[in-house]
This record gives sequence, structure tokens and C-alpha cells, in this order.
Amino acid sequence: MELPKSIINLSPVEKQKLNIYLNQFVTEKRSQLMERILKNRTRHISVVLENIFQPHNASAVIRSCESFGIMDLHVIEERNRFQENSDVTIGTSKWVNTIRYDYENKKNTSVCLDMLKADGYTIVAATLTGESIALRDLEINNKTAVCFGNEETGLSDTVHDTADVHMHIPMNGFVQTLNLSVSVAIVLYELTQKIRNEKIDWSLIEKEKTDIKLNWLLNTIPKPEKHLRTFLNQM
Repeated sequence: MELPKSIINLSPVEKQKLNIYLNQFVTEKRSQLMERILKNRTRHISVVLENIFQPHNASAVIRSCESFGIMDLHVIEERNRFQENSDVTIGTSKWVNTIRYDYENKKNTSVCLDMLKADGYTIVAATLTGESIALRDLEINNKTAVCFGNEETGLSDTVHDTADVHMHIPMNGFVQTLNLSVSVAIVLYELTQKIRNEKIDWSLIEKEKTDIKLNWLLNTIPKPEKHLRTFLNQM
């Protein structure tokens, strides 16, 4: 979900003008809904999926991210191609920023984790190990990226070794693992409740809100390229 290059290079004032221009092509109710949703979006928590191969699980994760206000979903495609099922996402994928790591001749897991660490994220591996802490004990004062592995083998050694924290969901039954999409939903519910109940600055900054609103408008209005050309020609 990236803005066209013709928009990226616009100044903040020009982007605001474009926002106002594109707003006229959606209903006032729709525009207000976007603004309300943006106020609840966050990049304080991000989700990382490594080598997921079941479209149903992948799509359910997108839906959970959207539902809990998560802006960024990082998808590592070291071995498996990430596929969506539109019957499951029901259109939610256009509201979530999915960043894919599928570079050839690169260790995509390392690329993803290194980028997140450089951006100030604490890397959390959702995994049951002797070192893992319970979900309820996870501290999230810093930006946090939670990594989930694929349905068969879990997270790679690279994630286990690179992660700052290992975390698990406590269970009381014979089974000690949950379906991937269920695990993501439980973790996101717990963590989003935490950041909203504690004094944590989790909101998007204004520049981010402007860019995201522009992207949402372009994904919503009919013939967006035509309207964008018209605006740029009038500048």
C-alpha cells in the first residue's frame, strides 16, 4: 500500500490540498469514518509473519490487524508465497499496509528484522521456549513487532536468535499451541488493550495520517488516476 511517486514528492501543504480535493468524491459520512478510524490506528505494534503458506490463515491475520487498528503487517516470504483469500479478508487488505520481503538472493528474515530494529522496534518472537514469558507480562513501552511462524515448523532459528524477547500465550489444556490466526488475534487484543490503558504515545503522527488518508481515498474512489491527473495538472 504505497502512494504513487507523483504524490510522495508533494509538499505537506500540497498533500493537504490533494486530500481536500479527493474528499469531494466520497460521501461526508465516509470521509468522517476514515478520520475516526485513523485516530485509532497505530504503528506502536506491528505484526510479522514468516513463511505463512495457508491463504485462510494469512487472510484472517489481515482481518485481525485491521480490526484491532494495526497499521503495518510485515510478511517474510523466504520459502512460501503469501496469498490472500478475499472471502476471508472481505476487503480489509486495502486498509492495512502489507510490507512484503521477497527479495531474490537475500535473507529476507534478516532484512525484515534489521529494518524493524533500525526503526526502533523491539522484536518479540511468539514461541514456546524455556525463555519465553507470558503474554500478560510483555512490556510494550517501546514500539513492538511480534513475529509469528508458519503453521508447521513455527519461527526460524534466525527469528529465535534475533528476537529481544520470547513470548507465549499461557494455556491450561493438553494442547499447548493454537491456530496461527487465533494466536495473532489473542495477542493483538491483549496488546492493543495495554497500549490504550497505559500512558503510551501510540497514535500516528499527522504526516502519517495524511499519507494514509490519501491512500485510502485513492483505493476507494472510482477512477482515482483520472482525479489525480486532474489535480496535478491544476498545480
